[in-house]
Amino acid sequence: MPAQAPPSFSEKPTSFILPDLVSHCKFKLSYHPNGDEVARHSVEWLDTNCPDLNAKQRRALRGLQAGELTAYCYHTTTSERLRVVSDFMNYLFHLDNISDGMMTRETDVLADVVMNALWYSDRYMPTNEQTSEELNPGKLARDFWARCIPDCGPGAQSRFKETLELFFEAVNIQARARDDDVIPDLESYIDVRRDTSGCKPCWALIEYALDIDLPEFVAEHPVIAALNQSTNDLVTWSNDIFSYNVEQSRGDTHNMIVILMTYHGHSLQSAVDYVGDLCSQTIDAFCETKTKIPSWGPEIDDMVSRYVQGLQDWIVGSLHWSFQTHRYFGSQGQEVKKHRVVQLLPLVPQAVSPPPPTPSPTPVPTIQIHHALSKEVVPVPAAASLQKRLKGSWNGFFTQIHQFVVLLLSAFVGSLFRSYH
Repeated sequence: MPAQAPPSFSEKPTSFILPDLVSHCKFKLSYHPNGDEVARHSVEWLDTNCPDLNAKQRRALRGLQAGELTAYCYHTTTSERLRVVSDFMNYLFHLDNISDGMMTRETDVLADVVMNALWYSDRYMPTNEQTSEELNPGKLARDFWARCIPDCGPGAQSRFKETLELFFEAVNIQARARDDDVIPDLESYIDVRRDTSGCKPCWALIEYALDIDLPEFVAEHPVIAALNQSTNDLVTWSNDIFSYNVEQSRGDTHNMIVILMTYHGHSLQSAVDYVGDLCSQTIDAFCETKTKIPSWGPEIDDMVSRYVQGLQDWIVGSLHWSFQTHRYFGSQGQEVKKHRVVQLLPLVPQAVSPPPPTPSPTPVPTIQIHHALSKEVVPVPAAASLQKRLKGSWNGFFTQIHQFVVLLLSAFVGSLFRSYH
């Protein structure tokens, strides 16, 4: 797509129109029969175990409706497994809220605490860098993970832990950019965003929810990897559209729309349209790639079919849920879903406006959409991609910070968890 003329500084849009992704997605929307009850218990679990949340944070937690998102995306599982996944979904959004305002070193401490709970699930075993008393994020992770692992296959467990670690590494990169007041280029942003979305651990939980454990050679097959990435891209890029209004009001620039406006000469509406087109292409690519799934025999084929259906449920479920949650459109979600017009929120106090567009915008680089036009779909491996952007600097997950610095930070972060925001 050719670069457009940069918008005039006198142009100050007051609204924008959402792309009609709900109509473009033809997948059937389903909901777990016990979804509401499980969602209610799940939000109580997080609320009860975070006693220092203030009244505003508790309202936001209940308005989030993470349990309802889980009921859309895992609607065929048992109520018991749905509860475990729902607890993780509430917890994942909680981590996202916590990490949003953190500096780089603080995200290291958060990652250390959470991953410790996953690797040592039966009891707290602090490393030399950790405090003697486990911080609350570790306790919450240990709680849901201890209920998950008895019924979760070893392959799915491994994929969950590995991809959650990728999430924290990407959050660290995002925090580093925030520390340096840097808006990344589009390609770098997409690379990191595929992990900050937190989607990849959710794909491992599809296996847990369905009581399957994909063989490694299946989970790593290029076609399955492409389906995973297409689903991730749809959920992530559509979220950039849906969350833009709230994020711009608080000065958050970790969003594809901001990057398109800053570097590539897009107006707000043309940037939204561009990302919407990418989302539509991604849905189409997912459907094409499904036709390329090979056969591995009846037993594995059945597992793969159910797993891919789980990805499909995520695509349609996340689109509809985005108008149900209060996270993006408040109580006006259904009205916005109907008319697709979003009124821009004013900047909150102390929020910083995004930088003006570059005087000489560059063309938008080609974004690789995985599809089945060729005989084989070969996505870029996520791990290799992370290694490239980390440039070899991540020599061990927690070796970046000197021991005495981390001890001080642990104490500081502990106070954040008791009264963040």
